[in-house]
This record gives sequence, C-alpha cells and structure tokens, in this order.
Amino acid sequence: MPSQMMSRPEVLQRFGPGGLAGFEPAADDHPLAAGMPAGSVTDDTEQALLLAGLLLAGAGHVDTADYARTLLDWEAGMRAKGSLDLLGPSTRGALARVLAGESTAESGRFGVTNGAAMRVAPVGILLPADDLPALVDRVVETALATHNTGVAIAGAAAVAAAVSAAVDGAGIVEATEVAIEAARLGAKRGYWVAAGQVAPRIRWAVGLMETSRPQESLDLVYRLVGTSLASQESVPAAFAVLALYPDDPWRACLAAASLGGDSDTIAAMAGAIGGAAHGGGGFPASAVETVSRVNHLDLPAVAAGLLALRRPVG
Repeated sequence: MPSQMMSRPEVLQRFGPGGLAGFEPAADDHPLAAGMPAGSVTDDTEQALLLAGLLLAGAGHVDTADYARTLLDWEAGMRAKGSLDLLGPSTRGALARVLAGESTAESGRFGVTNGAAMRVAPVGILLPADDLPALVDRVVETALATHNTGVAIAGAAAVAAAVSAAVDGAGIVEATEVAIEAARLGAKRGYWVAAGQVAPRIRWAVGLMETSRPQESLDLVYRLVGTSLASQESVPAAFAVLALYPDDPWRACLAAASLGGDSDTIAAMAGAIGGAAHGGGGFPASAVETVSRVNHLDLPAVAAGLLALRRPVG
C-alpha cells in the first residue's frame, strides 16, 4: 500500500536499500493512499473479496451483470469514504460502457490491464488445476465484463492456476509450470489485442532471476520485465519474485512491494500464490493479525467457504 505507484529508486530511498521490511503507513502526500495506516489493504484485496463473496453466493459461479453492479457499488462506497484507490482504467472504462447499455459480452473488449489477475485468487481456491480448461472457463466468467481480452485472461488464468496447483500441494516451481500452461490456454480466449504473450514472458522473467543476487534480480524485474498495470508485465513480475523467494512468501511480498510501479498488485498476486503454497504459517503471525485487525477481515472464513465448494481432484 505505501509504495504503490512510486518508482523503485523512490521506494529504496524512502524505506531503505533493501526495500520494505514490514508494514508501513502511507506518506501524507501519497497520491492514492494518504492517511492509510500500516497494514491497510488496497483495491486488489478489496476486489478479490468482492469476487469471493459473489462466488460463495452463486455456488461457485458469477453473474457478469451482477459483478459489474457490485464493482460500481464498491467504487461509490470507496469514494464516499474519501478513498482515491479506486477502479483501474480497464475496469472503469468497461463499466462505463455497461452503464451506457452495452452488453457485458462486449464491454470488456479493451481491458488489457491486470484487474482480472489481481482479484482472481478465489477462483484458484475454488477449482482444482487438474482440469485447466474448466478453470480457464471460470476465469473467463470473472473477467468477461471488464477484461475480455486474450492478454488479460492469460494473466488471470496464470494466477488462478498457480494458486490452485499450490492448494493441491505444488511447490512454486511446479505451480509456475501449471500457470504457464493456463496462460497459453487463456491467451486463446477473449478479444485479440497487440500485446506480449504472458506465458513465454513468465518463463523468461523467472529465468532472469538469480537467488544469489536478489537485489540485482529485482532491479531487472523493474527495468526489463516491467511493473506497470499491463498484464504482460505485472503477472510475469509476480512469478519472477516468487522464483527468488520460493520458500518464503512473506519475503516475496516485501520484495514485490518494493519493486515500484503497480507494486501492490504484484505483491498481491505473489502473496496469493506463495500463501497457497505455504499456508498461513508462511507469514509472521503478527502480520496476519495486523491485516485482519486493521481491515476488519475474517479471511479464514472466506477461504473455508471456497474450499467447501472445491470439488475433489481425480
């Protein structure tokens, strides 16, 4: 939250040469999060929980029109609270087209950013990865109204599949392979747009990482892979950070949050996958307590509800 949309040099200057070491409050002059206390979640978590609630209410499915209305109501509520951490450009544009009368099958045809990927973790908890086409179908269901393009669906499919594989016991390396295959499938869905392919960019980004040179590797993520809202940058960036810290999701989150750019989204995706692989025990108890307390969340109940709907593997 406190480092989102800063440059990497600004992050390292403000929080130290190693980046963030834990939760920090937002600076008073932060353009999006001014006044937010340490441990506050951002729109990534807010929208993931909205999606989880709809999946639970719909027995694992989402009505795209209802989802569009829910997102609009969420932004209205955030505006009423004075928040500037609102809908991203793809989602806002798509929902404006829905309000103008366009169908949700068409409204997301320009959505190329990471909005679908940042909120998709509940789908990975809900569905196993042994049937990737079925998982991608559900990803499309959640992305359709706002991010109905091959690149956005590919990014969301990669995150959902990695979470799902990790829930079933896969480590980060194996989950990344599943993610790459899901991204390939997802790229064939939705509207075509001119954009780099997510699947090969995940493999390339992971291959750039050297665990013996973590800071230099993170600099490569910032300078080469990219940390913008673009799906083909931020999703591979999340997998790259996980490749650096496959056994420590907390360090992966801190490293991702220190990247610069859309760092809160990259950290949210990396944390979802790393957390699925390692469980709550992969994070300091104090960090879990802080997030739950500051944001008034009952995350175990949400996860338990989704897991109850998950069909057995095999």
